[in-house]
Amino acid sequence: MMLNVPTPPLSGGIKTTSTHNYTAPLVALTSLFFMWGFITCLNDILIPHLKSVFQLNYTETMLIQLCFFGAYSIISLPAGALVKRISYKWGIVTGLGVAAIGCALFIPAATYRVYAIFLGALFVLATGVTVLQVAANPYVTVLGKPETAASRLNLTQAFNSLGTTLAPLFGALLILSAATAAVTNAAPEQLDALRSTEAAAVKLPYLILALAFLVLAIVFAALKLPNVQEEEIEGEQLPGNSAWDYRHLVLGAVGIFVYVGAEVSVGSFLVNFFSEPTIANLSEADAAHYVAYFWGGAMVGRFIGSAVMRYVNDGKALAFNAVISALLLAITVASSGHVAMWAVLSIGLFNSIMFPTIFSLALHGLGRHTSQGSGILCLAIVGGAILPLVQGGLADTVGIHLAFVMPIFCYIYIAYYGISGSRPFPLAKF
Repeated sequence: MMLNVPTPPLSGGIKTTSTHNYTAPLVALTSLFFMWGFITCLNDILIPHLKSVFQLNYTETMLIQLCFFGAYSIISLPAGALVKRISYKWGIVTGLGVAAIGCALFIPAATYRVYAIFLGALFVLATGVTVLQVAANPYVTVLGKPETAASRLNLTQAFNSLGTTLAPLFGALLILSAATAAVTNAAPEQLDALRSTEAAAVKLPYLILALAFLVLAIVFAALKLPNVQEEEIEGEQLPGNSAWDYRHLVLGAVGIFVYVGAEVSVGSFLVNFFSEPTIANLSEADAAHYVAYFWGGAMVGRFIGSAVMRYVNDGKALAFNAVISALLLAITVASSGHVAMWAVLSIGLFNSIMFPTIFSLALHGLGRHTSQGSGILCLAIVGGAILPLVQGGLADTVGIHLAFVMPIFCYIYIAYYGISGSRPFPLAKF
């Protein structure tokens, strides 16, 4: 194990103006990480479900991720400006309110059984989640000692992974199980009515989630959270007129793009991949339970990472995990049966530290540009919209098995960022 050189302040010039104890705010923020992890991973259940309801091919089904993660490309920069204007706390409240509206829109989408309304509801939901991410991620980095910011963000992201672990089980129970049984036992003339019943299966889960987001919005509106200010601190901030002037921020944004794209691409295809006769030949409901292992691995890895990364160099840990993930994908593509199944599931463990580590490394030294930098990084989450669509096209062309080649290249770039690209130099020094 390599000892870590003490990390310079990752808050990059953000300081708190309150002397409050940070434990309570961090606990409250952790609930947000859980909720957006849960809601994001529930898309992995929606994909096979709506594929069946609307009889879609893989490319058409990936429009779900395009609309969800596409919101990041449109909303992230305005969200950064909004948060800077109204404060992190009220940015969080706004994001929760919008997410509640997005969940509620699933009810008319299911009632009228229109795919476009589902996609619109996902976009609104993702808009709220985007505002939450822009506000909450940098907020966590400043609620405590700067040198432990990456560790702290990994800890909160571990609860994000708890949400992603529970979501497939929740979706399998309330969405997939009854719908699968109904269609399997249906006569051909009954299928249209049963498709409507399948569509209606999403109403209760998303109504529950809408109420949960609404309650959280009320709670955060009432909470007294420490105020933070962005300011230029002598000796901590690199020279630059905007966040775009920082090489490590720009390369970090590319890292977020390919990481989220790879993670979503892999997660989105797991249910259908495990249903393949050459892999595990599972029903969709049974396959959804195994998806929990993928996200559960990420949760375990983040808890481990939050402790280990106090002593291990952040960039080298990132590169190591990326290389292992690329090798596991190569094994997935080159094998079949349970070997391929467990190889791809194991990637979740090594994905664990990637997002928070890239995020914290990219924000280092931004000072008064941190809100803008956070918006840029959240903008890059649009990789979760674009790369799954690419993999969907590959799955329709060469098959779902070989389509897993695409994320390998994403992990190769992440390894480069950990080793070299995360060094904080001005943009001109590429």
